[in-house]
Amino acid sequence: MTAIVLKKGRVIDPSQHLDTERTVIIRDGRISGIYPPGDEPPVEEDVLEFNVDGLVVCPGFIDLHVHLRDPGEEWKEDIASGTLAAARGGFTTVVAMPNTIPPNDTPQVTAYIVRRAREVGHVRVVPAGRIVRADGTALSPFGEMVEAGACAFTDDGSWTSDAQLMERAMEYAKAFGVPLLSHPEEPALSCGGQINEGQMSLLLGLKGIPSQAEEVAVFRDIKLAELTGGHLHLQHISTKGSVELVKLAKEKGMKNITCEVTPHHFSLTEEAVEGFNTSAKVKPPLRTEDDRQALLLGLRDGTIDCIATDHAPHSELEKKREFNEAAFGISGLETALPLSLNLVRNGHISLSRLVELLSVNPARIISSRGGTLKPGAPADVTVFDPDLEWEVTPEALASRGKNTPFLGKKLRGRVVITIVEGRIVHSVLKV
Repeated sequence: MTAIVLKKGRVIDPSQHLDTERTVIIRDGRISGIYPPGDEPPVEEDVLEFNVDGLVVCPGFIDLHVHLRDPGEEWKEDIASGTLAAARGGFTTVVAMPNTIPPNDTPQVTAYIVRRAREVGHVRVVPAGRIVRADGTALSPFGEMVEAGACAFTDDGSWTSDAQLMERAMEYAKAFGVPLLSHPEEPALSCGGQINEGQMSLLLGLKGIPSQAEEVAVFRDIKLAELTGGHLHLQHISTKGSVELVKLAKEKGMKNITCEVTPHHFSLTEEAVEGFNTSAKVKPPLRTEDDRQALLLGLRDGTIDCIATDHAPHSELEKKREFNEAAFGISGLETALPLSLNLVRNGHISLSRLVELLSVNPARIISSRGGTLKPGAPADVTVFDPDLEWEVTPEALASRGKNTPFLGKKLRGRVVITIVEGRIVHSVLKV
């Protein structure tokens, strides 16, 4: 395998408390070493050398929340197009959600996703299985699915409302050493809701989804995690109350609680749906400015563990229709980095903390081999230009889903090289 040399970049690796100019050498799919410029050993084999002076070199991003739509809805997205979008967004590993057709509630579907990703995927794909079988009667076969490649379990798209099943699921997941990912949404409170319940829902005459629909579910799941000791990961939290509940749990010493937030939730508010803008229709809904500020504080003080996209591609037909009929979801893999860099520009977090949120912490949550540039680690590497400006157009997006409220906007920050186990899967730089 050809060696890769990334010369004179700003290497940021929170796993090693590293933020300095270094040259990274990759051999045989692994990090060979990180050296001060000028101290690099000679590379005798074939080599691809990139001058990355002025660019950031960091462990590859890991997205814990991606909808690849395969199997069953490949016309929205498939593993090939979704992982190409991931590569362009700097993600070297993505966790595929199980609400496919058929759903991933058997080892056979898990094995199909793993096999298909090896055949056509541009980045590493690790499936999440369903917690409860699609018919709602029993738990999925956790052990067999973990053996087939499942890294976590979730009923994403809906909440596991049966508390007894959820308690049992936490016990099983704990036994197999994997987390449960919870989509916290009490359906009795959210049923039929279209946007956040508040001023905008009144103005548009749309049924709202109250913040309590999320917070009730967050509270119950935290209490079950307290009871069982299982690892609970809360998906796409969006309200001030949810942040406060997670913070209280962590202050009590509950190290088995983690959570994520999406770029669209910390970047936008409910005002984005004004004029019945279906591109901003997402679940959980975009909330108020108070909620957004609470998310920013949670990112800053460590309450929130990671950034995940909840990449949810849809066809134009599903989005350009009456608001009540339009699909929920935003396509987010390729805009995640520039939106997240705004956190740094606006002084909310450091660049090192951003890498922690996008790489180091997600790796820890799913026990991934990534999230580090330590010598000997798999060479999963992201190189980005924090100042490169680009316009979000349909043509600029590799994902089949062009459904984003940022379409037509100019964003700052773009990935220029993505490397997965020593393979360059995306590059706009010349050797």
